[in-house]
Amino acid sequence: MLNLVHLKVLAAVARHGSVTEAARELHYSQPSVSHHLSRLEAATGVKLVQRVGRGIRLTPEGQLLANRAIEIVGRVDAATSELAAQVGLRAGRVRLAANASVLSTIVPKAAAALAQEHPGLELILIDRHPVEALQMLRQGEIDVALIFRYADAPVEEEGFRLVHVGDDPVHLVSRRPDDSIANHRHSAWIGGCERCQNELIALCRQEGFTPRIASLSDDMVVVQALVAVGAGVTTLPGLALQAHRRPDIHTTEIAGFTRRIYAVTYGDPPDPPATLALIQAIQDAAP
Repeated sequence: MLNLVHLKVLAAVARHGSVTEAARELHYSQPSVSHHLSRLEAATGVKLVQRVGRGIRLTPEGQLLANRAIEIVGRVDAATSELAAQVGLRAGRVRLAANASVLSTIVPKAAAALAQEHPGLELILIDRHPVEALQMLRQGEIDVALIFRYADAPVEEEGFRLVHVGDDPVHLVSRRPDDSIANHRHSAWIGGCERCQNELIALCRQEGFTPRIASLSDDMVVVQALVAVGAGVTTLPGLALQAHRRPDIHTTEIAGFTRRIYAVTYGDPPDPPATLALIQAIQDAAP
C-alpha cells in the first residue's frame, strides 16, 4: 500500500536529487528521509534509489514512481487548498432555485450582500416553481430551494430541511378598490402554478364557492395585464406586486392569509459553509 508521506519524500528527493535538500524542504531529519525511502521500497518491492559517489539518484523505477508521486502530491495539495478556500468562503459555488417573485425582490438583495461579503463565491440562480425546485434539490442539481407554502399545506417529504425566511401577504387583484373575494363568486379567475391554484381554491372555498379558472399564467406582468382589461381577477403575493405593479389595477390584502417563505436544503446536516452563507443573506434580505 502506497503511503502519501512516502510519496512526498520521493517527490522531494526527485526534485532536489539529494536527501539533504529533501530533508530541508520537508523539515525532516536526513535519517527520517532515508527511512521513508526504505519503507517505500519495501512497499513496492523494487529499488527506487541508488548511491552515486556521495549522492544518490533514482533508478528507472524510482523515476517512474517519482513522476506519479509529484502528480499525486500536487493534486492532493490542490484539493487541500480548494477545500480551505471553500471552508473560508474565498471561493466555491452555491446554486439557488426560486420563483419569480422572490427572484426579483429578496434574492437580488441577498446576492449583493453575499458578493460584498464573499466576493470569491459564485452564485448561480435558476427560475423554478417550488415543486420543480424541490425536485432539483432532491436530485442534487441545486444547493438551496427558496419556496413558498401555506399554513395548511402538507409538509414536505422526509429529507428536506426548511428554514423560515419570512411571511408574504396575499392580495386580491381586481379593478375595484377595497374589494373582496366574496364579490367574485361568478367572476372568471386567473390561475397560476400548482401551489398558487391550491391557494386560490382554498381562499374561495372559505367564502363558499369554487373559483372558475378561465386563464392560466404564472407571469406577474401577464396576470396584471389580464386583470386590467377585465379578463378576470386573481390573487398575487406582496412580493410579486413589489416587483411589478400596474397603475390601472387595485389590490386588496386578504386578512389572515399569507405565504410562508422557506429556504430548503436536502439531506443530513451540517450544510456547507457556502450554503449557510446564502441562507443567512436571504434571511437578512427578507422583509
